[in-house]
Amino acid sequence: MTKRTDLGGSFTLPGTSVTVNRMGYGAMQLAGPGVWGPPRDLDAAVAILREVITAGVNHIDTSDFYGPHVTNQIIKRALHPYPDDLLIVTKVGARRGKDKSWIHALSRQELIDAVHDNLRNLALEKLDVVNLRVGGVMGPSEGSIEESLTVLAELKRQGLIRHIGLSNISPEQLAEGQRITEIVCVQNLYNVAHRNDDGFIDERVQSVTVVEARSSSNVTSGDADAGCACLASAALTQHAADPRHIFSRTSSRESQGCNATTSSRNHRQS
Repeated sequence: MTKRTDLGGSFTLPGTSVTVNRMGYGAMQLAGPGVWGPPRDLDAAVAILREVITAGVNHIDTSDFYGPHVTNQIIKRALHPYPDDLLIVTKVGARRGKDKSWIHALSRQELIDAVHDNLRNLALEKLDVVNLRVGGVMGPSEGSIEESLTVLAELKRQGLIRHIGLSNISPEQLAEGQRITEIVCVQNLYNVAHRNDDGFIDERVQSVTVVEARSSSNVTSGDADAGCACLASAALTQHAADPRHIFSRTSSRESQGCNATTSSRNHRQS
């Protein structure tokens, strides 16, 4: 029997009543090699998901362009009907090419279709959190996010999305996004090796929870999403005494499968 452990404490998404454990599970590698097609062992993928929930994880990061569609279908198979306290955070703004490439998909219709794909493949009537993926391979790209974010805000008003987050963005894009709708989380490339957002984090400590779900240590080509799936939750609200205390969870890409992950606490040295 899996023992439930202390997963680094918990934090509440700002402006909401949603509280999750700091250690989550990044589901990208549930799909096959290259985050494409089915996994080599579907039963093992299902077992991993059930194991992490049993261990106390109540926060899963996913997207319907993982597979594509495959990862969400595995989550549904393993966990539906979902536990009441499980938060599923998905992502839109990209799609997969026939050559397995990662392509921006930020038009109005592409975003609408992506939300409905996530709803269908997760068997949900409303998505807990949808992150709008804005940037490129290794970080943000310049430009306004108003047009694409407005689409998600409309879908939120229609009742299809509960909360909205942003992914691969700059501080300026966050400020723009907050003028359009409430932003509950940010998902950027940030880890012990990539510290470009130190200033960004320090600036936003009182206003947003930053969730980092990328590790590029093994990225060779393509989208950063094709790299090692990891989830780091930095409670950058009143719940964190020091915003530089980052609680992270990483998974190895070497397996190209579905590994449970370990937790580490990294403290930025000044």
